[in-house]
Amino acid sequence: MSDFQEPTKKVSDALACDNCGATLNYQPGTPYVTCAYCGTQVKIKATTGIVETDLEEYLANVWEDDEKLTVTVVNCRSCGATATMAPNVVSDTCPFCASNLVVKDGTTSSIHRPQYVLPFSFGPALAQEQFRQWIKKLWFAPNDLKKYADVQGKINGMYLPYWTFDCTTDTSYAGQRGEYYYTTETYTHRINGKSETRTRQVRHTQWWPAHGRVRGKFDDLLIEGSRSLPKHKLRLLEPWDTKNLVPYDDKYLAGFRAEVNVVNIKNAYSEAKGRMQPHIQGLVKRDIGGAEQQISSLDTRYLDPSFKHVLMPVWISAYRYQHTVYQFMINARTGEVQGDRPYSAWKIVLFIVAIIAVILFLVSL
Repeated sequence: MSDFQEPTKKVSDALACDNCGATLNYQPGTPYVTCAYCGTQVKIKATTGIVETDLEEYLANVWEDDEKLTVTVVNCRSCGATATMAPNVVSDTCPFCASNLVVKDGTTSSIHRPQYVLPFSFGPALAQEQFRQWIKKLWFAPNDLKKYADVQGKINGMYLPYWTFDCTTDTSYAGQRGEYYYTTETYTHRINGKSETRTRQVRHTQWWPAHGRVRGKFDDLLIEGSRSLPKHKLRLLEPWDTKNLVPYDDKYLAGFRAEVNVVNIKNAYSEAKGRMQPHIQGLVKRDIGGAEQQISSLDTRYLDPSFKHVLMPVWISAYRYQHTVYQFMINARTGEVQGDRPYSAWKIVLFIVAIIAVILFLVSL
């Protein structure tokens, strides 16, 4: 199995070592691609400057003619994930579900060229150690799962596609503001067979009409271009240090895989608007004030939307345990980890039995 993925033949030529002809791979946390055979290092040309792309102008004039990359991709028949493949690899394993991939089933596709990338900041050794420590801390894990933590080569470096959106929102709203007030209530309470008259404070809510306008500002709101990993798990990997994005260079992908973006920008922007809604509603409720708020209508304008097409780095493991696929992901910038795991039924049973035994012992005392 090879971890090296080349988006295009042109990239393959550019990443050949001038000294021995072998392939150069990106070294996480450095500005270099390095030859594993002779040690030759080539520095990636430093480029700076992050520019937001005007969304409306892009959709109107650029989208269809935007620069594209020609890539060899393979679609996993088990989980449906689509990822780039190196032309020199004849077989591989899907990083998302651990199924075998056959490269002869691959196709050539044109994809929109990413604008920016967050390079890997640490390599497979540290990722493996993170994975090992995570496995060891799992309660009720099967014993052979902990042995898996010592198996090398189970971690894959993967760039996942994302869209980031910037936008200012202007929202007119109508609703109600609720203010609490209290009244004294008399009631009868029986104690020891006798009735007593008591009083208590009862809370009520008085509602008043409310309307107004609020503005919100969103910066680098992330929308996943991937559908191969659980969205809620990907969002638990956040935040990403998007301020450290660098202009896209094929060399950053040398030695890593990249998932093909399956969410187009129009659908991503629509989803971004959905992610904005809870924040907008929070702004409205704060503007209404009072003890409680009700929103009856919202009318939002989205002003000056802009975007970036980016790649984010993750270390990922997919393994099959008793016919079930479990995934483990690491944010390759911050080290944040998320994962699924199996449970050992007999360990859980023993634990319950031990608790019952302790309770019975305490009762007997």
